[in-house]
Amino acid sequence: MPFTAGEVRWDRVCAPGPDGHWHAWITVHADAGALRRLGLHPDQPTAVVNAPSPPGWWHAAGERYGRRFPDARP
Repeated sequence: MPFTAGEVRWDRVCAPGPDGHWHAWITVHADAGALRRLGLHPDQPTAVVNAPSPPGWWHAAGERYGRRFPDARP
């Protein structure tokens, strides 16, 4: 893992939603210095989007594949 224990923290909240089903929200907090090491801090050029998003069919195909093979791992 590229982060040490003190550089990343996550918070989880579980509660019933308006439909009565339980939902979970996860918030991830990462130290800016740790992100900078990976080139992910906002003032790093690698953090800037430099190409358009893939087309909608590409996302839809990925979602179909994910439902078809839920246990597949990269």
